Amino acid sequence: MSNIAAVVVNYNASDHLVDCVRSLHADGVTDIVVADNASSDDLNAALAALDPRPVLLRTGANLGFGTGANRGVLATSTPLVAIMNPDVVVEPGATKALIDEFERDPTLAVLGPRVENRDGTLYPSARTFPGMLDAAGHAVFGFVAPRNRFTSRYRMLDWDHASARDVDWVSGTFLVMRRAVFDDLGGFDEGYFMYVEDVDLCWRARQRGGRVAYEPGARVVHAIGVSSEQAPYRMILAHHRSLWRFSRRTTVGGRRLLLPLVGASLVGRVLLAWIQRAIRRRPHASL
Repeated sequence: MSNIAAVVVNYNASDHLVDCVRSLHADGVTDIVVADNASSDDLNAALAALDPRPVLLRTGANLGFGTGANRGVLATSTPLVAIMNPDVVVEPGATKALIDEFERDPTLAVLGPRVENRDGTLYPSARTFPGMLDAAGHAVFGFVAPRNRFTSRYRMLDWDHASARDVDWVSGTFLVMRRAVFDDLGGFDEGYFMYVEDVDLCWRARQRGGRVAYEPGARVVHAIGVSSEQAPYRMILAHHRSLWRFSRRTTVGGRRLLLPLVGASLVGRVLLAWIQRAIRRRPHASL
């Protein structure tokens, strides 16, 4: 397909990357760029198994997802660009379903497919921009009661995801964007190392009048966390730093007076997430 290119942002995920690129080729995507953030695994051996081989763009350092994606997009020239994680497998027909939506509606700026976990369950990749109440509720109750009403609204868990619709943002796990819109926005904000850069990109696209939508007729399968699990505590901190950056960017008027409270809650949530992670890693006591 000559009207779409794929940019896969890779970091030490060579085994998954091979399956990702093969699935893209099988679905008709021929223009593929791997933006590699200084992986230490045997990337050359992995790519040698692929025919045809994708373009390998070495960024020279672990620059994070958004910056790596920006470098990769610069190496493409198609009107549409798909940006994704390396642990994604594209199901047959997904690319055409996404392209068809862009051809149908010129106001469409960003489009995300249905994302499923490996066990076939839904990953809630289409979400809302949470207001301060929902954000606070999700932060407090998200760990202990994942289907609380605040988290459910934010993750749109009460919607069956079987129908196409406009949404606030779609996950950078896999999203397709008009190259002209991407360039107009200056790509991802490189101030985000990991996480929330996709939220920010969709927010800015909507601010310019572009549509952000979800299309269940396209389906991808995601392994989740292949790169981020290599440094989980650092990634937890990066996630919350990104949330703080986005909060400062998007909070206006009198609500800015609440930002110190938001910052304090994010610090508390980092500590809670670290504790939860440490408990999960403890070996179970023998019975």
